[in-house]
Amino acid sequence: MRSTLMLALIDCNSFYASCEQVFRPDLRGKPVVVLSNNDGFIVARSKEAKDLGIDDLVRYRDAEAFLRQHKVAIFSSNYPLYGEISQRVMQTLQQFSPRVEVYSIDEMFLDFTGMPDDLNNYGHTIRQTVFKHTRIPVGVGIAPSKTLAKLANHVAKKHRQGNGVCVLDEPLKWEWVQRRLPVAKVWGVGRRLTLHLAKLGIHTAWDLATSHPKTIRRQTSICLEKTIEELNGRSCLELEEQPQAKRQIYCTRGFGQRLTDLDAIEQAVSLYARRAVEKLQQQRHLAQSFQVFLHTSPFEPNFYSRSAVGQLPYPADDLRLITRCVKDTVKTLYAPNYRFVKAGIGLLDLIDRRYQQSDLFHGGQSLRDERMMATLHQINSRFGKGTVHLAAEGFTKKWYMRQQFLSPEYLTRWADLPTVRCN
Repeated sequence: MRSTLMLALIDCNSFYASCEQVFRPDLRGKPVVVLSNNDGFIVARSKEAKDLGIDDLVRYRDAEAFLRQHKVAIFSSNYPLYGEISQRVMQTLQQFSPRVEVYSIDEMFLDFTGMPDDLNNYGHTIRQTVFKHTRIPVGVGIAPSKTLAKLANHVAKKHRQGNGVCVLDEPLKWEWVQRRLPVAKVWGVGRRLTLHLAKLGIHTAWDLATSHPKTIRRQTSICLEKTIEELNGRSCLELEEQPQAKRQIYCTRGFGQRLTDLDAIEQAVSLYARRAVEKLQQQRHLAQSFQVFLHTSPFEPNFYSRSAVGQLPYPADDLRLITRCVKDTVKTLYAPNYRFVKAGIGLLDLIDRRYQQSDLFHGGQSLRDERMMATLHQINSRFGKGTVHLAAEGFTKKWYMRQQFLSPEYLTRWADLPTVRCN
């Protein structure tokens, strides 16, 4: 059994596109793209779509003719489906290590300390098991640090020799990889930092790994110093087994059509408030203040943008109180004769409800309100989000975002449950 620290990064391949292929086996091995909110931009591409030269974040209307010409399957973002499949992938991965960190919707770090010595075979077992249980292909990168595991995962996906698994367990192996990858591929090195490092003569991951950590720290930050240590196999970033609570929660969406009517905008921000409150309740926090913003398209004449921050009368997760405050605020931001395209709300100054300090002159959220919100949360958790909601959200929702190519919610709606026919 292995006693030295080894970490694995498991990353789903083209996750959104792969999710759309799970219940559409006829699309496996074919080009698939997934669009952003309001079907605006391409945000996910299958391998076959990438091979056609389709770039990321291209406007759909600019690429539409090309997609039709090459018979690319097009889907609107189906976040309930992606979230449910993500949860199943993560549950499957948890059986392979006692210590894990869910890094994003499609990535998880696993601690392989004490695991079998043949980590390459173990990685292939993980890939096969995840695909068997969820039909989602994954890449497995294994190394002594998180940053090296990220590089290993990149190699696992790009080089066919490893068949989806790359183990960087000794210096010669990670040196070989670092010499061939640009510094921009290193985890945490963005575009601006890449330009700054180029001025220092650092162009590859190997250039960065062989830099003097203290010198780089003086010229950049302590974060990059830790990155250098990580690139040399010395782990500086711990696994975060318990995700940290968010300090702010935002919900922003573009409208499905230009809105000039205040009532429709109020309905939209009421829906956004509910979604933000649902996340607030999940992490068992209370909000003390909020922000609301509203704007027209920056690509049209007479661009109009306004935002405001408001204070709640007491720390709360009461959807009725927050919705009322948000609606009152959006009335002050609204101006007639403008065509609004987007709005959003944010819950700010979050505090853990366990450590709430009561105000001397106000008891805060009442026990009755607490019970009502808990009941509302339980109903929507059991029967689906939005089963019970405030009338302030409206019912027709003509302003709702465009989803022209939306696939069924196979795992979260009874009406969309897949049907199997056996001959």
